[in-house]
Amino acid sequence: MSQSEITILREFLAADAAPVSGARLARLLGVSRVAIWMQVQKLTQQGFRFDARRSLGYRMVQTPPQLHLALVQAYLSGRPRAPHLVCLDRVDSTNSEAERQLAAGSPMPLVILAREQTAGRGRRGRTWHSPATGNLYSTFVFRPKLEPAHMQDFTLWMGLNICELISNFCKLTPGLKWPNDLLIKDRKVGGMLTEARIDADQIRDLVFGLGLNLNGRTEDLPRDLQRVAISLAEATGAPLDLNRFAAALIGRVLSAYEQFIEGKYQDKFAELWARYDVLRGRPVTVTQGARTITGTATGIDDEGSLIVRRTAGGTERFRAGEVTLSKPAATSA
Repeated sequence: MSQSEITILREFLAADAAPVSGARLARLLGVSRVAIWMQVQKLTQQGFRFDARRSLGYRMVQTPPQLHLALVQAYLSGRPRAPHLVCLDRVDSTNSEAERQLAAGSPMPLVILAREQTAGRGRRGRTWHSPATGNLYSTFVFRPKLEPAHMQDFTLWMGLNICELISNFCKLTPGLKWPNDLLIKDRKVGGMLTEARIDADQIRDLVFGLGLNLNGRTEDLPRDLQRVAISLAEATGAPLDLNRFAAALIGRVLSAYEQFIEGKYQDKFAELWARYDVLRGRPVTVTQGARTITGTATGIDDEGSLIVRRTAGGTERFRAGEVTLSKPAATSA
C-alpha cells in the first residue's frame, strides 16, 4: 500500500460517485496522467471498478467486498490522530497478533483487522468461530495509565458504543448482554474480549478484541451456533459495506477510548446502558464454576457488577460469571 493509493481513494470517496479528473489527480500527486492510469488499473485488479469518461475523468462505481487496507485508511482520513493499522488476510487470532506487535514495539494506538482467524479467542478459553465469510475480526491496542479496577467498566463502555454504532449505521436495535455479548433480537451478533498486562497497580497494555458477524450466513456456522447467532446483514436484509463499517468502528472505538481515559464517559454511560441493556427485568441464570444462581437481573452497580435479585431471596452482585437468559416459569391455570 502506498500513500498515493490512499490519496486517490480519498478523492474518489470525496467525489461521492461523481467523476474525478485524471489531470487533477496527476497535479495533486505530482505525477503524470499515465501514472494515474496505471494506478487505476492496479486498483481494478484489487476489486475496484471505474467508469472512465473522456474529458470527464474516472468515476468509482464499485469497491471490493473484502477488507482493503488503503480503502479503510481513506475512509479514516481527517482523524487528528490516525492509528497504526494492520490488515491481514489470515491470522490465528487478532489478539495474539496484538501480543506479537507489542513485543515488536509497534506504535500506538494500534488496530489489527483480519478477514479470517484460525484460532479466534473468546472468553474463558473458548474458540471464536471466525471463517472468511465477510465478517470483521479486530483488535485495538492501547497503552493507558489505568487502574485494573476500571477494566469492567471499559469493556461495558466499549460494548455500549458499538451498540450505538450498529444502531446508527444499520438502523437496527442491538443490545448488550453483560458482560461482553452483542445481541440482535436475543441472538449473538458479536463478542468482546479485553485482556491486559499489568505493572504494579497500573495497566501497561490494554488489548480489546472484537468479533462481529457482518456479512456471514448463520447456515455456514457450526450447527450448535445456528440458532443462537445472527449477522448484521441477515438482520438488515442486505450486505454491509465492510470497509466503510470498519472505518466507522475504528473511529468510534478510538473516540470512546479517549472519553474513557479522560473520565468523560459516566453520564453518557448511564444513558447508553438504559438504552441497550438487554438483561434488566428479565430472568437470568448466572454460572460461576460449579455454582448456579437464578433470579432477575436488575442492572449494574457503579463498578460494573451485575445485580441479580435471587429467586431464593436476597440480592447478589457479580463481577464475573456466565449469564444466560432463562425462560420464565410457567404459571398454572
